[in-house]
Amino acid sequence: MKNLALSLCAMTAITISGCASFADMAGADSATLNAQSAQSFSKMTQEARAKNQLDMSSNTYQRINSVFLRLKPYADQMNQTGQRFEWQLAVLKSDTVNAYVAPGGKVVFYTGIVNKLNLTNDEIAAIMGHEMTHALEEHAKSKIGAQSLTNIVIDVGKSYAEAHGANIGDLGNAAIALGSQIGIGLPYSRNLESRADYGGLMLMARAGYNPNAAISLWEKMDRLDGASGSSFLSTHPSNSQRIGDMRKNLPAAMAVYKRR
Repeated sequence: MKNLALSLCAMTAITISGCASFADMAGADSATLNAQSAQSFSKMTQEARAKNQLDMSSNTYQRINSVFLRLKPYADQMNQTGQRFEWQLAVLKSDTVNAYVAPGGKVVFYTGIVNKLNLTNDEIAAIMGHEMTHALEEHAKSKIGAQSLTNIVIDVGKSYAEAHGANIGDLGNAAIALGSQIGIGLPYSRNLESRADYGGLMLMARAGYNPNAAISLWEKMDRLDGASGSSFLSTHPSNSQRIGDMRKNLPAAMAVYKRR
């Protein structure tokens, strides 16, 4: 079992950098993901419109849309995916505190995240820049590759045990699953969140939004979430860790902001 654990650790250590390429081999290439995203976005907006949940006129919509239009050209400058993004925005009437950008530039904001947190336009830009970075760096694609690699780690671990006549049992299976999750899944996801934080900070600065708003945003999130606890088994950094990292990156972002 010790040798099995060492084999798993060695495999997880060498696979993370190839996640995006692995997604391509698994059929989740950029063009395919973007096309699927566009199809899902169209269906979602049609359903929202039919249920009168698509906001296209409120003051909240106008503010979100103004930030979207201002960030979009700078996001295009950052696009190194090899695929042109067809940026679209949908604002949904909902108390849900959420926002995301799907592959290919499909931006979705819930009115609740703006209204419940009483966000300024700069804070809206901090959220949108973060989510746009996820799409621009193709983090969804990378996660697909990471999940495929995680599944391989589990299969290889079980095959190794069977080949060596080991009966690892339920506890052994659980250890393999947890090891692969911590080895690839969770740290990888936390790393992507940190990358999106940094990229979003720089994107909002380029568009002329004050990067300090990213800190005030997460302070508001922290108050909404309450005690954040440990980030060890979380796909996201803790709010306090996130704010601390942003403070470290703030001078670089402010330099960009002040050069405009």
